[in-house]
Amino acid sequence: METRTDTTATSQPAKKRSIIFPIILVLILIAGGWFGYTKYTHSQHHEETDDAQVEANISPVIPRIAGYVRAVNVSDNQQVKKGDTLLVLDDRDLRIKLDQAEAALATAQSNLTVARATSTAAGTNIATSRAGISTVDAQIEEAKVNVWRTSQDLTRYENLIKDHSITQQQYEQALAQKQTAERQLQVLEAQKRQVAAQSSGVVSQTNATAQQISVANAVIKQRQAEIEDAKLNLSYTVITAPVDGLVSKVNVQPGQYLQAGQSLFSIVLNQAVWVVANFKETQLSKMKLGQKVMVKVDAFPGHPFEAKLTSFSPATGARFALLPPDNASGNFVKVVQRLPVKIEFNESSDPLVKNLRPGMNVDVDVHVD
Repeated sequence: METRTDTTATSQPAKKRSIIFPIILVLILIAGGWFGYTKYTHSQHHEETDDAQVEANISPVIPRIAGYVRAVNVSDNQQVKKGDTLLVLDDRDLRIKLDQAEAALATAQSNLTVARATSTAAGTNIATSRAGISTVDAQIEEAKVNVWRTSQDLTRYENLIKDHSITQQQYEQALAQKQTAERQLQVLEAQKRQVAAQSSGVVSQTNATAQQISVANAVIKQRQAEIEDAKLNLSYTVITAPVDGLVSKVNVQPGQYLQAGQSLFSIVLNQAVWVVANFKETQLSKMKLGQKVMVKVDAFPGHPFEAKLTSFSPATGARFALLPPDNASGNFVKVVQRLPVKIEFNESSDPLVKNLRPGMNVDVDVHVD
């Protein structure tokens, strides 16, 4: 009797264990099925990715001229406004160059004054030469008339002396007058040639002077350009903030020598931030511009941000890589590509957007319905 009682007592707990196990298994199957159904239903109306980061415009601070740093007026993570002075370079060398350019301009202007005075004197000489030529021309015309008159007188006297109507002395006087008139005409013509030669020399001098004036004007323009260039370079010694934003890490110290075009630090524009999410190409079929997006930022857990899809990249991320893949060579392996998608926040509805910083990791959920 005692043996049967023990056998019955041990069989009852075994039956209870066999009932609990199926119940647990059924509950697990129901939970798994419900989880799978909700995930499937969610996937039909949403596209998600965690390959996304916060982005913002970043403006580099770059000097336009080389020089030594005289003062640094900003520190790491400082808020600056557009036009605030960031750095000041030593400007003593540039001020000397500006003084030299101004002195060169004064010299060029003096040369122009001298050239103009020379041109004025040459103009006076030309007027005098032309007046002398006019006077000689008048005298030549008078001498020609005198030669004609004496020639006529000599012809008459030649006829009269043949008839012995005049004396030999009278005839010789008429001949002498004609010869004198001819010599005087020759002298005046030679004088005219001399005056004309002098006038030609004055004209050549005047042309040379006019050319000097043109050269002096060109030199003045060049010196003025040098002054403007010196002033422009002098203005570059003060480096100001191009935009409003936050200064990144400042790796510049007073006394440091900077090269033109050297990247010093950056200013992050914090007025507007957005998200760039890299979706697989297989996720893009239902995505459209303007769709609602929920953004979860790792820095603010439990606080979703409302946003909207605003644009698609014109090419996949691999195409913008430093070494894009070349599938035409070697063995080809198909890899699902990702396309960057820009998502903008609704800043007016959430003031915490201003606390986001570029580079923060986010999860993106696009409502494709």
